[in-house]
Amino acid sequence: MKTFFTLALFMLCHTASAQIIYSPSGVMRAEFKLTDRGEPSYSLFLGKKEVIKPCKLGLVLKDAPSFTEGFTVLRTDTSTYFEVWQPVWGEVRNITNHYRELAVKLHQAQSNVNLTIRFRLFNDGLAFRYEFPEQPQLTYFIVVDELTEFQLTGDHKAFWIPGDYDSNEYPYSITNLSQVDATIADRHTEIGVRSPIGKKFVQTPLLLNTDGGMYINIHEAALVNYPAMQLQVKDNALLMSHLVPDAVGNKAYLQTPFQTPWRTILASYKATDLLASKTILNLNEPSKIANPEWIKPQKFLGVWWEMHVGLATWNYANQSNIALKNTDWKSLTPNGTHGATTLNTKRYIDFAAEHGFDGVLVEGWNVGWEDWFGKWKEDVFDFVTPYPDFDLAELKNYAHDRGVKLIMHHETSGSVTNYERKLDEAIHLMKSYHYPAVKTGYVGKIIPRGEHHDGQWMVNHYLRVADKLANNQLMVDAHEPVRPTGLHRTYPNWMASEAARGNEFNAWSVGNPPEHETILPFTRLMGGPMDYTPGIFQIKMDFFKPGSPYQVHTTLAKQLALYVTMYSPFQMAADLPESYRARPDAFQFIKDVPVDWDDTRVLLAEPGDYLAIARKAKGKPDWFLGAITDEEKRALPVTFDFLDDRQSYVVTIYGDALDAHWKDNPMAYEIKKFIVNKRSVVKLNLAAGGGAALHIKPASAEENKKVKRYRPD
Repeated sequence: MKTFFTLALFMLCHTASAQIIYSPSGVMRAEFKLTDRGEPSYSLFLGKKEVIKPCKLGLVLKDAPSFTEGFTVLRTDTSTYFEVWQPVWGEVRNITNHYRELAVKLHQAQSNVNLTIRFRLFNDGLAFRYEFPEQPQLTYFIVVDELTEFQLTGDHKAFWIPGDYDSNEYPYSITNLSQVDATIADRHTEIGVRSPIGKKFVQTPLLLNTDGGMYINIHEAALVNYPAMQLQVKDNALLMSHLVPDAVGNKAYLQTPFQTPWRTILASYKATDLLASKTILNLNEPSKIANPEWIKPQKFLGVWWEMHVGLATWNYANQSNIALKNTDWKSLTPNGTHGATTLNTKRYIDFAAEHGFDGVLVEGWNVGWEDWFGKWKEDVFDFVTPYPDFDLAELKNYAHDRGVKLIMHHETSGSVTNYERKLDEAIHLMKSYHYPAVKTGYVGKIIPRGEHHDGQWMVNHYLRVADKLANNQLMVDAHEPVRPTGLHRTYPNWMASEAARGNEFNAWSVGNPPEHETILPFTRLMGGPMDYTPGIFQIKMDFFKPGSPYQVHTTLAKQLALYVTMYSPFQMAADLPESYRARPDAFQFIKDVPVDWDDTRVLLAEPGDYLAIARKAKGKPDWFLGAITDEEKRALPVTFDFLDDRQSYVVTIYGDALDAHWKDNPMAYEIKKFIVNKRSVVKLNLAAGGGAALHIKPASAEENKKVKRYRPD
């Protein structure tokens, strides 16, 4: 690893009232200045074009003068930093972290308080944060508002979801900022209800597209001990930070020294470059895990989808036949459709062992599911007591003998205080029965009452869980948490999160529109991996429930492509074993595709329309490529200039059939093989709502003779 950190005064331009800093390549420029009223402000340029017009910075503290004006500059420090570091797992083997930094140390005479605003300018974006050094005049303090502004240059097109303190599970709207109407809709039925904070509030990561063809992403990095930031659309071009409050309206309880999360603004004229950015990850601290060898990216199956499609249940007994308090579970007769049984779990273990999967997730194994949803009850789950038909010891031995690991599931039902009290005992159970990972869930209103999923208290909870699990060499996949901000660099055992509208919505709601998966990489995935649960082969739900109107809004081939385009080191093959047995040729791609990579190339991208990404398997010469589209049928020309010039390759294309269509004929696919090389350009024909998944590997001498060369149609 190469690292240097040096003072670099030559890259800072001083004027009478401003400091200007340039990115390492000089392509970006940021300016800081104080107004005549002593108000901190900043602006950002990409080349000669404004990204952010001059706008104000500031905080409001409780029972203290506002930190918005009356500042003087004590000093400015500048430096350059460069390193190349290796993630424990990820999309690339090596990550370059190169930026120029400006630290502006300010003093406000009225409060006699010092404040530092630190800027880091990368070649693809700007980050800044507020820092309160230790000082006798300010020790403990309460943030009641943050007044960070993002003054845009126009009424840009925005890809947004409503500002909801407790959920990210919405389909994206695409409108100009002036047309944002973030009335929160019911996530299951899409029936509009009144937003708790107003119709002009949206969540980050927010993607913008200017009339001039610039792509802008606004988000945050290293969210620690602070609430998540949302954005209020103040007018057609001004965005104002809005922090998620607690029950009494305060935003954060802090003590010096303290630093806020980074506010991030990425900008590029190429959508592909935006997806390749590692700036948010680089703004996080290095790993806190000294020896991460136990952290293993993996593919797994799950006793999960059958509950979503109505073939099985999470709960063990019919509610009409039980008293929900002080229940003697062993005396009850199961409802006949309970999914998490010993026998059913063995079926999944056998299938996982047969096809080389690492693990099996089991949901609904523990008592409490009869009375958990939406009840705002304190003590629903204890995370250690299995239902009578789930034998922990027997399944541990059965899985171990077949080289498969079971993955734990902890649904908290929003009762987080209960979970924290019982987490040590739950961890002991996991260690005793050799579970290497846990999927956590936070469905429902948060207990303690008045806290929100994205507030400071819960942000700290997610980190406490990740840290405690790391200390016990356990991995975590969090569902319904705050959206990620790159903290998987610091806690690489935090493998993935949901924090967005996932694939399961297709099983029992109006579903996800075909454009959904072409937007998520530019929004939700900018902060970290998503557990989207791809791999559904039985697209139409009426197969399970005759007359059901629900279906997955993709083709089968697109479900395969999502394993490449929707990055996660913790990937689920989400469908039932029977669905995969019915189509073993297509299932081969899921078996082959890795979850850890040496290199990633974003080949083609237009948010909301299409995406093509190629990735090189960790430690292997094989490449995998995923291409997806929205509701439009497309022909995407894909180049192979990432391949070795000295080698020919055999490419297996899992693509849409000519008559495939996400709604009318979603399960029609075809598999073709060709010989390609570095100079090949392959046209991928994607059906409406469709995709293509490619496995590219060095061709053997025999394959070079027998497999035909690719020729354009």
